[in-house]
Amino acid sequence: VNIRLAAAAVPEQQQQQQHGPAVESPINQQHSRTFLTMACVQQQQRCVSIDNINPAIKTMEYAVRGPLVIRAGVIEKELEQGEKKPFKEVIRANIGDCHAMGQPPITFIRQVLGLVSYPPLFNDPNIPADAKKRARGILDGCKGGSVGSYSDSAGIEVIRRHAAEYIQRRDGGIPADWQNIILSAGASGGIKVLMALLRCPIDGKKPGVMIPIPQYPLYSATIAEFDMEQIGYYLDEANKWGLDIAELERSLKEARKTTAPRILVVINPGNPTGQVLSRSNIEDIIKFAQRERLVLFADEVYQDNVYEAGSKFHSFKKVMMEMGEPYSKMELCSFMSCSKGYMGECGIRGGYAEIVNLCPDVRTMLLKCISAQLCPTTAGQAVMECVVNPPQKGEPSYEQFEKEKKDVLESLRVRAELVASTFNSIEGFSCNPVQGAMYAFPQVRLPPKAIEAAKKDGKAADTFYAFQLLEETGICIVPGSGFGQRPGTYHFRTTILPQPEKLKEMLGLFKSFHEKFLQKYK
Repeated sequence: VNIRLAAAAVPEQQQQQQHGPAVESPINQQHSRTFLTMACVQQQQRCVSIDNINPAIKTMEYAVRGPLVIRAGVIEKELEQGEKKPFKEVIRANIGDCHAMGQPPITFIRQVLGLVSYPPLFNDPNIPADAKKRARGILDGCKGGSVGSYSDSAGIEVIRRHAAEYIQRRDGGIPADWQNIILSAGASGGIKVLMALLRCPIDGKKPGVMIPIPQYPLYSATIAEFDMEQIGYYLDEANKWGLDIAELERSLKEARKTTAPRILVVINPGNPTGQVLSRSNIEDIIKFAQRERLVLFADEVYQDNVYEAGSKFHSFKKVMMEMGEPYSKMELCSFMSCSKGYMGECGIRGGYAEIVNLCPDVRTMLLKCISAQLCPTTAGQAVMECVVNPPQKGEPSYEQFEKEKKDVLESLRVRAELVASTFNSIEGFSCNPVQGAMYAFPQVRLPPKAIEAAKKDGKAADTFYAFQLLEETGICIVPGSGFGQRPGTYHFRTTILPQPEKLKEMLGLFKSFHEKFLQKYK
């Protein structure tokens, strides 16, 4: 179940104990049978209570860090204190946190990060010249030659220029303008500021955002936070989680009765579903968005993570431009991050957005909006410089960089195949190929008795399953209800990030647990 970030997490009776009846004062209550603690009285005297905060925050949900993750943290503390469990550790397969799951950092990235953070390292002869060159370029773009200074709100200019060059190389020479690049705190920062820009009622209707179901909860949480309307469209599980245009049309037609759809979000490669869209599918999506006057948000943070033979990443911008007018004139916002790919630098928070064909006046408003946030973290910008301006052939770091990158991506490919094949070998499971990204989203057919037991426990059936899995094996996953799924189906998301031996152990525990679960509820 998605975590409720406010009152939903507190039973109604408990809330009444905290806040008291709406009409009685603490003085009057002294003469009643209701006795308040001093904490309750203080709660009533506070200026801010659960009743007068932003209601959008109370409806906001974020499953990836929900109740299961909270319970996993408690279990870890219990294990540290010596409490006996059927397992020795919690395996956090709930979130795409690469380094937390043992992925080693890329040497070149950390060298540059070290140099910009502590310039005396420029005197270290063991750090190669190309790392020092990248670091010097970053520092030359910083005021006072320090990453401790504020950068321009849109990011350090030299890094924005290199990001545009990177995009142009990626897209086979299609031009990219550095002034259309905005550096951000991870892709999330760019997504949120651009969504906020379109938070405007149209003809008295709330603005709507079309998102895939299953979806990455950043979108549903941000839509709720901004008091916009979520418009879900189902991905086609029977077709490797492909995107069906007829489903887009159905969803849009239904939504237009009550809302004003403005944005179409596409996640490619997919999270949590791991699909990689074909070029022809992307062309159909672009035609749909153009016909329906929707702004395309292309979440492409997993563009380096493509594993399945025959699958290939196609950027929405490249396809859109190659299709020619009127499609090449469409508004497009695409997003990239240093948190995923082969880098996995999640905590450093680096990313960029490329904004294509935006009205100049609107672009001015966007820059004004981001200026209020001062600037994205300069450490994150430095990592993005390494992503968009990596070592080139002939430079001293090139061979090591390419080897480390290849090793990470090849290991992920092997693990992607292992996860899908293992789940497909377990009774009651079906799992599409993990074509890309870092997750599998298998469907599990739960026995009727398990579904009934979940109802009695007050949980969705997939959440009930996930809690039992956590308590008996230490494996932490995210139930499919946190991402959205067709009614009557049950899924969960697991990462493929545990290192190979740990992943094999996890899958073995998973299989053993599921067999016992079926036996218990058959």
